[in-house]
Amino acid sequence: MTTAEATTGEVLVPSSHWWIVLLQGIASVIIGVLLFTDPAPTLVTLTLFLGVFWFIYGIFDLVRMFGDSSNWGWHLIGGILGVLCGLAIVRNPLWAAFLVPATLVWLLGIFGIVIGIMSLVQAFRGGGWGPGVLGVLSVILGLALLFGNTLVAVTILVWTVAGIAVVGGIVAIVMSFQIKSARV
Repeated sequence: MTTAEATTGEVLVPSSHWWIVLLQGIASVIIGVLLFTDPAPTLVTLTLFLGVFWFIYGIFDLVRMFGDSSNWGWHLIGGILGVLCGLAIVRNPLWAAFLVPATLVWLLGIFGIVIGIMSLVQAFRGGGWGPGVLGVLSVILGLALLFGNTLVAVTILVWTVAGIAVVGGIVAIVMSFQIKSARV
């Protein structure tokens, strides 16, 4: 099996598997376009897939608990949460299609405030103006996400994910052909 190598000699992806990267890129572009053109059903479908994934992963985590007893507590908690969250999403996909992105918006708001405060502390400890400005912006964005209109924030989040999916998919498609042409 041949491999595509970077200029540093680091092995990136087996060049015989270039088509997997191509399929990932095509799927990403399709999901991104669907999120732009028909966001509600696409979001419900993606959330349903997430629920099925969490459910199956939770079961595997519970089974893994018996094979790897070193972290059995984490496997138990992760498995139970995965099964419960997966079941909740699968049983209520429409409800979950709003709740999961809304929860993500709230988490991003909290992380924005925490990271902003950490950047402000760094700025006051002599880190310069850069961390201070970014810290203030991060706190403002975090507060806007937490106390602003959640529906608007979810919509912007969906559009952002759609844009990232389209751009990332195009990059993956281009990279797949670069990997294919690098075959030795």
